Amino acid sequence: MKTILCYGDSNTWGYNPDGTGRYPKHICWTSILQNELGNDYDVIPEGLNGRTTVWDDPVRGEYRNGKKYLLPCLHTHKPIDLVILFLGSNDLKYRFNVNSNEIAQSIEMLTNIIEKSETGPNMGSPEILVIIPPPILTPNEIKKPDYLAPEFEKAVRKSEHFPQAFTAVLKDQCHLIDASKLIETSEIDGMHLDPESHAILGKEVAKYIRDHIYNS
Repeated sequence: MKTILCYGDSNTWGYNPDGTGRYPKHICWTSILQNELGNDYDVIPEGLNGRTTVWDDPVRGEYRNGKKYLLPCLHTHKPIDLVILFLGSNDLKYRFNVNSNEIAQSIEMLTNIIEKSETGPNMGSPEILVIIPPPILTPNEIKKPDYLAPEFEKAVRKSEHFPQAFTAVLKDQCHLIDASKLIETSEIDGMHLDPESHAILGKEVAKYIRDHIYNS
């Protein structure tokens, strides 16, 4: 059995864009991924609302720093065959003051930690798959303009540059899936995924894993 660790933020946790809380487990892309791959795989969801790549959040708590928890998380679940990183959107918050290239470089820092962690099979390195987050929507594109956090309004253009930035920094280091070619964020809040997008993402990630990582 192969172990897949899905390390992400609220879109891995399963946040419902209507603000009512968490989707039922079977809705989340990680559960779809598990169903698609079957019993030969163990998919472990590790999502946290507000998780950043490498930043302490002075407002919502330093425990949301993805870099700080990554190594303990890897050692908790080892041996791990594949780590899927689905992060970057929370770095767009105004208080972090970073651009899309710097966010991609922060993801690179996480991939370096994974590569050196000795948490893969036989104390080697797990495979790494980075999901490039889809862009967030502008207030004009969503049904509840007041629901979009003001701190995200200036970040829309940065999020649109994720595919270029992530690809430039990471293309020779790990597997990449550009989610913007597959799904869109919800029109309700402009930041989170609706059930349809969860379903599509889970199926497409499973297809990529079968076709490009474990295709023997």
